[in-house]
Amino acid sequence: MAAKWYEFVTGSLEQKKQYKQYKARVEALPEPYRAAAKALDRYLMTVGGLTDGEAMVQMLSDSADLWERAAADGTPVRDIVGEDPSAFAQEFTAAYSGKQWIDKERDRLNKAIDEAERNQER
Repeated sequence: MAAKWYEFVTGSLEQKKQYKQYKARVEALPEPYRAAAKALDRYLMTVGGLTDGEAMVQMLSDSADLWERAAADGTPVRDIVGEDPSAFAQEFTAAYSGKQWIDKERDRLNKAIDEAERNQER
């Protein structure tokens, strides 16, 4: 029972474990892949907008897979991200359909406008 209460407050313990595993995988990458993976991670966490923990963990795991394969194959970093790394990051994030913070804001806006309309009709 305590674990369920704890997870309700802090989030999934399994997802936290998976996130720590992801971080360890990134730390194990050789340079320059480690630096590129960390930069992508920072961008995804700041701009990615996902609020669904399961989608986020899957996205980060896939990112680690990508960088591990690139390092193993010796693929140049620029060949992975292209000329516009932020566009790459946006496209990468778009592949994951988890709930995003913008969804909450859209709902909030729609409800506020509906409420304003109801008040205007009175």
